[in-house]
Amino acid sequence: MSAGTAMVAETAERDDAPDRSLDRDFAAGVDGSLERLYRESSALVYTLALRSLGDRAEAEDVTQQTYVAAWRGRARFDPERGTARGWVVGIAKRTIADALESRSRERRRLEAVRDLPPAGEPDPLAREADRIMVRGEVESLGPPRSTIVALAFFEGRTHEQIATELRMPLGTVKSHLRRSLIALRRGLEAADASL
Repeated sequence: MSAGTAMVAETAERDDAPDRSLDRDFAAGVDGSLERLYRESSALVYTLALRSLGDRAEAEDVTQQTYVAAWRGRARFDPERGTARGWVVGIAKRTIADALESRSRERRRLEAVRDLPPAGEPDPLAREADRIMVRGEVESLGPPRSTIVALAFFEGRTHEQIATELRMPLGTVKSHLRRSLIALRRGLEAADASL
């Protein structure tokens, strides 16, 4: 092979090689690299989430969670082992699986509550004491969680209505609500144990 032919072959190889600058920039945390990655791959991530979950709001939440997780975990991304786009799709698949599992757990909880036998009507004093205890636990959560729980359970607002009213992302409202319910359960269990 002549020197001219070798040079042409090498140039052709470089032209066929994908541009990996985004992968290197993202791994290094270069300003603007997350935005570039989002522009190049968010439609794919959103479509995967929408097809799996069948709900636009959940798909938007999963997309947001995916890129937040990708940016926070970029130190674990190795551009020598794959592309940032492929890495983000992997994160999206795990986030979708988590959302589906969460949905399944919620369905099981609702079924368990629905299947409980009706309890006798408690006396009005016990009911009022329970109401006061629950309100106290809700207030102890502090803002914004106490506000979110109060809007959801005392005023019957939907997640979307709360997000709109408080000008928060829907995923943030859901996360606050989930963490608040866990904290309330622990607080009420501790109160029951002390009786």
